[in-house]
Amino acid sequence: MKKLLNDPADAVADSLAGFALAHAELVQVSTSPVFVSRAGGAVTGKVGLVSGGGSGHEPLHAGFVGDGMLDAAVPGAVFTSPTPDQIQPAIQAADGGAGVLTIVKNYTGDVLNFETAVELAEAEGVEVASVLVNDDVAVEDSLYTAGRRGVAGTVAVEKIAGAAAARGADLATVKAVAERVIANVRTMGVALAAPTVPHVGRPSFDLGEDEIEVGIGIHGEPGRHRVQAVSADQVTEMLLTPVADDLALDGGDRVLLFVNGMGGTPLSELYVVYGRARRLLEERGVTVSRSLVGNYVTSLEMQGASVTVLRLDDELEALWDAPVDTAALRW
Repeated sequence: MKKLLNDPADAVADSLAGFALAHAELVQVSTSPVFVSRAGGAVTGKVGLVSGGGSGHEPLHAGFVGDGMLDAAVPGAVFTSPTPDQIQPAIQAADGGAGVLTIVKNYTGDVLNFETAVELAEAEGVEVASVLVNDDVAVEDSLYTAGRRGVAGTVAVEKIAGAAAARGADLATVKAVAERVIANVRTMGVALAAPTVPHVGRPSFDLGEDEIEVGIGIHGEPGRHRVQAVSADQVTEMLLTPVADDLALDGGDRVLLFVNGMGGTPLSELYVVYGRARRLLEERGVTVSRSLVGNYVTSLEMQGASVTVLRLDDELEALWDAPVDTAALRW
């Protein structure tokens, strides 16, 4: 294993230290307990947004802290949920007096630890609401969760809910917008090669030179099935078809198409996937009105990609288009 690390045990701390220096105009990093919040603190009178999860998925979530998106993010150890004593102060740091929405990916550790932290924050007088992201169509249950996993669709939830909060919506409205996104977003991913967790030092799973894992999770969990490697167009159809079927997409729908890299796949290959996915949607009569391509929810250096589709309406499209200024997303 070759990685640009010092002591693997310090991988998250060292990365966060560099992140804080690189983006000091956007974020501040607390080291004890560990969480990331907006530079300058909470915005008075605005609903705060907090998310988090295991490290190794960068830029999720810390890369999305800033104007128009998250107010705080809580990174755990690599592929490990953050603890309640990290999450509670992050919630408090995000509270500008209008309440806080926590956006939780559906993994058992994340769910339990956020629930505990919310109870602690509420005991301190913070009004908190929560939503659960479960956009992965590949499985109903996995090693990490009961029910569908939360994966790349989380970016759309954070962006659109963040825009609703930034325009002055109250907590109930921001939560309702987030839930509308969750109801209309689906994802499926594929792995060509496994990631290596720094402190473990070996790949998370074994894949033959001519094998791919379809329906993989962002922690290297097994997918729906392992198959022989095929062309990019064939792989894309394996990903897009279950997503579109699950959403029951048909003529008249308009969508955001998001092709996400898992950390080790070149952008040029992601655009190959995007091109085929878009053609498949257009063949169904679906209009792709917004697009995103790049590495936003990664799995360390895993080779692979995921395809996310979000059904849009006028309001969700306008909120997606609203200004955002974070380390990883900016327009």
